[in-house]
Amino acid sequence: MRSAVQRLRLSEFRAYEAADFACQGASVFLFGPNGAGKTNLLEALSLLSPGRGLRNAGLDEIGRRLPGEAVGRAWAVAVEIEVADAAYAVGIGVETPGATRRQARIDAAAAAPSDLARLVRPLWLTPAQDRLFLEAPAERRRFLDRLVLAAEPGHGATASAYERALRERGRLLAEEAPDLAWVAALEGRMAQAGARLAAARARTLSALNHEIAQRDGRAFPKARLSLTGVWEQQALEGRAEGEIAAALAAALAEGRSRDQAAGRALIGPHRGDLAVIHAGRERPAQQCSTGEQKALILNLILAQAARLSCDDSAPTPILLLDEVAAHLDPIRRGALFDEIVALGLQAFFTGTDDSLFDGLRGRALGVRVDASRLTLLDD
Repeated sequence: MRSAVQRLRLSEFRAYEAADFACQGASVFLFGPNGAGKTNLLEALSLLSPGRGLRNAGLDEIGRRLPGEAVGRAWAVAVEIEVADAAYAVGIGVETPGATRRQARIDAAAAAPSDLARLVRPLWLTPAQDRLFLEAPAERRRFLDRLVLAAEPGHGATASAYERALRERGRLLAEEAPDLAWVAALEGRMAQAGARLAAARARTLSALNHEIAQRDGRAFPKARLSLTGVWEQQALEGRAEGEIAAALAAALAEGRSRDQAAGRALIGPHRGDLAVIHAGRERPAQQCSTGEQKALILNLILAQAARLSCDDSAPTPILLLDEVAAHLDPIRRGALFDEIVALGLQAFFTGTDDSLFDGLRGRALGVRVDASRLTLLDD
């Protein structure tokens, strides 16, 4: 089902006191000087999915703050969105300054943020992800989990349940005489959630490998993906979630003394990693050039978007591509634009120079952003 933003309104969001932009379901390229407020618009859309958005920011960081104000103001994002020819009004925000829980609404009715996934599933790529293959494994797990979340919205709740049990177990083991019955109960929760995490990651990885194998690989290099985590490997081998959960619970129980000494859990799906090989060069991604690494990451995003665009039971992803065009040569830039148009997806791009988007003229709306003011280009 095609999902597309028709209108975006902001209130007290980042540098925007207010903004109202009707994009009518079209793709959009936003251009203007650094610091003008382009990425803020993408961040607003990214917050329509579970989690902390493309900046990984706390809710108290998002509200507009004038000099001398210690806490950001209450903020809101309102979106009119069309899904399979039906229109919905979606809103998210915080009602009081400094609030740590966001509120969500669909057609004026209260909703959980995770409920928004039936209407909108953003996927994004930002300059911070350029070093994905050089960063610690946690960054690659976060990247992979975002791809999983676009296909399986319940993955976010599973990850949260796992992290809560992981933290609580760690606190208990740090005590001089921990309650072992409660430790065992937490390990059971970790194991159940961990098995679901591993299985979802394995499903997404298998589907991405299949999708990438079908791509021509001319503009964007093909990749081979694998998971280094023990539990994800078991899922890839076809073991049932119940079996994985039982094995993980047993391993956690056996490793209590070691984890106690280390001050952290040394086994579990929070320890795995995403490995990427440049298939054309038979070279790990971290050994590839910067340009090749960026192209590999973009190909993963496009592969997931292409895969999900064929699913008639779920909304198509909306792509948020921050400063991506500037890092692509003209051939790859044109291929990116052509593929997004061919897939029928809505995408939001940012860049400092409108000439980067010459290949989108007539196929997307151009908007100049300057000091948080939006001006629609006349084609």
